[in-house]
Amino acid sequence: MLDVVNQDYIKTAKSKGLSPTQIVWKHQIRNAILPVVTVLGPVTATLLTGTFVIEQIFAIPGLGKFYILGIQNLDYSMVLGMTVFYGLFLIAANFIVDIIYGIIDPRIRIAGK
Repeated sequence: MLDVVNQDYIKTAKSKGLSPTQIVWKHQIRNAILPVVTVLGPVTATLLTGTFVIEQIFAIPGLGKFYILGIQNLDYSMVLGMTVFYGLFLIAANFIVDIIYGIIDPRIRIAGK
């Protein structure tokens, strides 16, 4: 937010006479939140896969426990199924981030339109 406050388009918006609320919501937050949204997809997937360790340490039943048991028991179908599940979850999280990215910044759209 501090980086965006000193940009030229903020100064232009102030000189046009926009209210501080409009400047913050329509200009500052829309541009400051883009890097945060970009990181949310991979962080969400990392959070989900990072639960493997927590489930093992605190003996919490969950998918991570089954994944690790599948590895230990050489249950290839379980390991493959869980890997595909987590891979699809990562793809879905990144797809949702891309959609949100297009909503936040209308300049970012699918090419070819």
